[in-house]
Amino acid sequence: MGDPAGIGPEIVAKAWRDRAFQALPPFFAVGDPRAVAAVWDGPIMPIGNPDETRSVFDTALPVLVVADAEAIVPGQPDDAGARCALDSLELATGLARSGAAGALVTGPVSKAQLYRIGFTHPGQTEFVAERCGIAPENTVMMLAGPTLRVVPVTTHIALAEVPQAISTELIVAKARVTARSLARNFAIESPRLAFAGLNPHAGESGALGREEIDVLEPAIRQLQDEGIDAVGPFAADTMFHARARAGYDAAICLYHDQALVPLKTLHFDEGVNMTLGLPIVRTSPDHGTAFGIAGHDQAEPGAMIAAIRMAGQAAEKRALAEA
Repeated sequence: MGDPAGIGPEIVAKAWRDRAFQALPPFFAVGDPRAVAAVWDGPIMPIGNPDETRSVFDTALPVLVVADAEAIVPGQPDDAGARCALDSLELATGLARSGAAGALVTGPVSKAQLYRIGFTHPGQTEFVAERCGIAPENTVMMLAGPTLRVVPVTTHIALAEVPQAISTELIVAKARVTARSLARNFAIESPRLAFAGLNPHAGESGALGREEIDVLEPAIRQLQDEGIDAVGPFAADTMFHARARAGYDAAICLYHDQALVPLKTLHFDEGVNMTLGLPIVRTSPDHGTAFGIAGHDQAEPGAMIAAIRMAGQAAEKRALAEA
């Protein structure tokens, strides 16, 4: 459920409330049930084993209990809540890794609070990757909505550092993982990847920068030689209208905002973060803890609902492919 003082417990509860209308697969929460009770008056059923989920899902939100043994106050994060969030993440990752759960959906956490209790990973993605035995550099962050999927090649670095951070090798590696994962998680037989240029007008044939010529075009040619449907580089300002989006399955972007601005503009309340390259399915809503509105019944569950739905669909696609 993420940080128990954030909006995670509320949006998980609201996702269960809307389960039938949204046609969600059976799911259980992992965390302190008191965090849900503090923000919601619906039915909650503590469970001791994931196998109990199906028998109670129609009548109550199943919660696999991880208690932090201290009071929970919505909107007031503390060290005990951070420990509960981390313990819940550890347990849930293990359940997905073992096959006891079909997928992992991570609620929003406060990195600042986690760092206070000794958390050493940049975020949940790196933690999950390590627990799955995957080097973080071999994973890919994909943001997805109903009409757009985007992959940022670089993420949380200064814009001034992006030209030095991108390389043909990095772009090829991220694109390979993306193509494989689109096939595995979404059953897209021949994924189409479109690449955004770094510079305005995709460099204008070198007049506005040479990254497209020196870095991107060699990467695209290499991917094409490997049989991956890769096209571009394109001017980023013409890649995200409806007709353009119909021409690819994922847009490979070179920096954070180039990917996230169009995704959040189109699908702010439905954006899902999916980690590609893992042996498990992992998704999360594309927003934070929102401590300021926690406990006020103002949190929109759309992104959590979308994350649960996408996780369930991807798990089903994987199971069918492996059957």
